[in-house]
Amino acid sequence: MAIVTYKGVGISALSACVPSRKIDNYHYGLDIWSESEVKKVVDKIGVKERRFVDERTCASDLCFAAAERLFRDNDIDRREIDLLVFLSQTPDYRMPATSILLQNRLGLETSTMAFDISLGCSGFINGLGIIYGLLQSGGYRKALLLDGETRSKVYSRKDRREAFIFGDAGIAALIESDEKYGTSSFSFNSDGSRGNLIMIPGGGYRNMSSIETLTEKVVDEYGNIRCDENGYMNGADVFNFVIEEVPKDIKRLIEVTGSDIQKMDYYVFHQANAFINNYIAKKMKLSRERIPWTIQKFGNTSSVSIPLTIVSELKDKMKGKKKLMLSAFGVGMAWATAIVPFVDCQISDIVEI
Repeated sequence: MAIVTYKGVGISALSACVPSRKIDNYHYGLDIWSESEVKKVVDKIGVKERRFVDERTCASDLCFAAAERLFRDNDIDRREIDLLVFLSQTPDYRMPATSILLQNRLGLETSTMAFDISLGCSGFINGLGIIYGLLQSGGYRKALLLDGETRSKVYSRKDRREAFIFGDAGIAALIESDEKYGTSSFSFNSDGSRGNLIMIPGGGYRNMSSIETLTEKVVDEYGNIRCDENGYMNGADVFNFVIEEVPKDIKRLIEVTGSDIQKMDYYVFHQANAFINNYIAKKMKLSRERIPWTIQKFGNTSSVSIPLTIVSELKDKMKGKKKLMLSAFGVGMAWATAIVPFVDCQISDIVEI
């Protein structure tokens, strides 16, 4: 397995947008489950609050608002954006690509290269790697990574194994070439043999939408209900996957790059759930003071969770040079680890819409 390195590319500015609608998890689903059942689930996963979009709002709307804030706060010339990547598994349409619609909506030049990436929890790190590679190849001045998810539209509120975990958010990252960023190192991994651990089985082209895929049904002995176009997750097997693969990948990246894991300024993990992240931190003997958390107030926002955590928790802590270790894992199954330098990254206040 290769370690990929990039030189002279980095994130110069970052912004985020969340829905204004707050979900108090302790009061969510009380029409279906008892107060004690809800409390037990919420206490275990550590998600106290989340943000949900309304029916009309899509991931692209959250990303658009984040991008507009990014442009305004950093006085960005839109004509200098040569590349736009939209990362999401909740796009506006099956076609066309949402990135191209955002190119027009944001008033970017028609010479802008735009494409979508469909990846889940590990996607932000993968998206960074792809853009870093394109910028390092020359010809591009500035790139915009828009990463958004509306997972509230994906999971059944009648299936308590997933109903209390996921939230909605979007981010915008400005990525530029500059020697000041030094070297970034990435490890990318995937295992499709475990693709059924987190899945939406219906509604695609393998199992197209029909009355059957949209019909709710009881799916287990605990009375959980969902249809085939709702997402599901095999929590026990996902946990086993994470503890097997993620610490190993972190150690490998550290060893190959000759880095000192204790000298990272911050460790930013995908906000999967509190139990998983606490396990990784303990196993890797990481300083808890350098691990920012947002799962308690935003839930699991899939690929958005790492940049959202940086914006939310590190806004006033990113002046000067900082070295971050990023680690993300989930749907696919796919996982990625990166050591990424930040230099005077301009982080905007979170936008609410």
